[in-house]
Amino acid sequence: MGVTERKERNREDLKKRILEAAKELFMEKGFEATSMRNIAEKIDFSPTTLYIYYKDKNDIIYALHREGFKILASRFKVLTKVENPFERLTAMGRIYIEFALENADFYELMFVLKEPIEFLEKHCADEDWEEGTEAYYALYNTVVACQQTGYFKDMEPHGLSLSIWSTMHGLCTMKTHGQLDHVVKHKNILPEVDNILEHVFESFVTMMKRMK
Repeated sequence: MGVTERKERNREDLKKRILEAAKELFMEKGFEATSMRNIAEKIDFSPTTLYIYYKDKNDIIYALHREGFKILASRFKVLTKVENPFERLTAMGRIYIEFALENADFYELMFVLKEPIEFLEKHCADEDWEEGTEAYYALYNTVVACQQTGYFKDMEPHGLSLSIWSTMHGLCTMKTHGQLDHVVKHKNILPEVDNILEHVFESFVTMMKRMK
């Protein structure tokens, strides 16, 4: 490995360390309570070093936001081999749930915290948001394919896609934030069901399947 390649690898490694430290602090302390100095201290660097790579903590949280969408989009890509569009839509829902449960910190940054979207609106409004666009159109194109096979007749595909996404987001957020399990436990709802998240998801799939 040459000197240039080594320097680039070190640079990328440091950026990953900054992002990982920031992600942990944002989840632990909250975005507002976390400073660039806090992030620098966590990785034993000076704040000046952080500013070489990121202009402020808004820049950092947006970078994390993008990284989360890249991971989600990469998981969706495996679904291109699923020929039946409704089966693909169902599998997409399962992948979305798995992503939310396995990457709760990324999910919070991507879909719950307001700061990444505020940064996007302020600094990137006229740019193509490639990561988010790719993830959304994976869903939208699958919905359109379902319509071509007889599902969701006479329904506007963008509105339907956003409705499906909103439903899945609500389910995942209720699960990751504890509301789903709390309500089921304390209101004695479906006591015979072992996995309430799976049960609710299957109910949603059944509802969509009947839209044919």
